[in-house]
Amino acid sequence: MIYEQIAFALFAFITLASALGVVLLREPWHSALMLGVALLSIAVHFVMQAAEFVAMMQVLVYVGGVLILITFAVMLTEREDATDDTETNADEVVQT
Repeated sequence: MIYEQIAFALFAFITLASALGVVLLREPWHSALMLGVALLSIAVHFVMQAAEFVAMMQVLVYVGGVLILITFAVMLTEREDATDDTETNADEVVQT
């Protein structure tokens, strides 16, 4: 009984900390990773409540589908600041 409460408290802390990370982190990639951690820890809560089917659907649909979609959106909308710096440095070297 006490081990179940300790496990619940641990995963509740992980869920809350990763949910705060989703909101407070500036990088969209890091926020997406924190969202994955939050969704997986919610699936653990479902398993602890003996709802294994709901936990599997949580992992398959949300972690497997929605998180991959968010990852592709982050990758396709990434800023190109690093390539702009490389091009300007190459132009400066050629001109001198």
